[in-house]
Amino acid sequence: MPGLTIEKKSEEESCYTFVNINPPGQMSTPNPQLSISQQRIICSHLGGVRLNLLYKASVHGFTAEDFHEQCDNLAPTVSVGYNASGYVFGGYTRRPFCQSGEYVNDDQAFLFTFSGAKLCTFPPSNAACAVKMDSDSGPYFGEALVLVNESKPVVYSDPRGGYYPFNPVKMHGNDLDLTECEVYQLEETTELEKPWRTVIWESEKRKKLMESIKAYQPTTSSVSHAQILLIGPVGAGKSSFSNSVKSVFRGYVTNQATSGSSTTSLTTQFRSYSVWAGRGGNLLPIILRDTTGLEESTGAGLDLDDISSIILKDHRPAKASLYWDDHKDKIHCVVYAIDACKISTMTPQLQKKMVAIRKKVNLMGIPQLVLLTKIDEACPLVKEDLRNVYKSGYIKDLMEEVSSRLGMPMSCVVPVKNYSEELELDMNCDILLLSAITQMLRSVNTYLDEFQE
Repeated sequence: MPGLTIEKKSEEESCYTFVNINPPGQMSTPNPQLSISQQRIICSHLGGVRLNLLYKASVHGFTAEDFHEQCDNLAPTVSVGYNASGYVFGGYTRRPFCQSGEYVNDDQAFLFTFSGAKLCTFPPSNAACAVKMDSDSGPYFGEALVLVNESKPVVYSDPRGGYYPFNPVKMHGNDLDLTECEVYQLEETTELEKPWRTVIWESEKRKKLMESIKAYQPTTSSVSHAQILLIGPVGAGKSSFSNSVKSVFRGYVTNQATSGSSTTSLTTQFRSYSVWAGRGGNLLPIILRDTTGLEESTGAGLDLDDISSIILKDHRPAKASLYWDDHKDKIHCVVYAIDACKISTMTPQLQKKMVAIRKKVNLMGIPQLVLLTKIDEACPLVKEDLRNVYKSGYIKDLMEEVSSRLGMPMSCVVPVKNYSEELELDMNCDILLLSAITQMLRSVNTYLDEFQE
């Protein structure tokens, strides 16, 4: 596995660190064509990094000038080519692109292609000429592979020149016409000097959080249970969160709500989940309301009309199969579950739908929180130790990004790790889950207090 080295840039070069990836007059950020799973595979191979899209040929232009304008002096980078035959291939270099016309030494560079879920890599046979800084083409790897060759949507490919040995059929299927070309900069996940939120990672703290939730009583006597509505895209972890909270109080990992990985929602109707204080224990004063997943296309999954129906209870939802068992229940807090691994690739359509829902709920005066899920999958530092969650600069950046995208303050964004593959409970995981529930109950009380007044 190649090591990742962030190039040290001079003061003059540092002005290129932040670039505008939007062409003049275009406000939206280009969406990566590289799939989430492919991004994860590349990040896993390089270790401790995230991908930031710099250049997208279909948006910025299929010319060398466009490529260099977006990518020069930035490193490390992953360049990706796509063709109509379905091949996804490219190269990695830790050297920043420029237009000197010279070859540069990079013993960590490699070419790659995807074979299903496998990343096949090809190191250089001559590291001294691993990358060429050509002014007339896009990413130029030795004399073996060139993307946007001579400012055209084509690939130059020659594995016989002694630069990178590879099989062209395996690499790109001998289809040298590009349908798309992208360049991503790799950003390290940084560890902050000290946590920016204070968390006590001790068993006594876990116990106190559990006892506080068990003793919780809504501030309005007419309300017996806090009603929490969970909303989020397909696969964000809404059902997994319900399972995880129930597991903490059960004392072992349990799976009542259907959860897992799917391109369509596994929750096909609205479901209510009560939480019990252990087997044979008392019913806790909290009910988690799970919804079908949000989907970007109009008319698919949960929509704005459904939200109004759920919260206002003035009529059944537009989809007859989607309804609560008890229509007298009212929602006291809305929680959006967002996959930390998918924030940067959230489509404009999905973001627009979520913002519309947030504004609708905001008009109703109901408090809202964001549950940032899968933080361990998003950041190797957190995967290594959950206690690093508030020491991870990357997780903080993700929280700031989701805060900006949905128009909600950072104080309303709470990171968690759901139980997914584990068989036993983990104290640190429990503390994050219990802290999230505590924030929800505080929001409920604030809402009830204001409603009573």
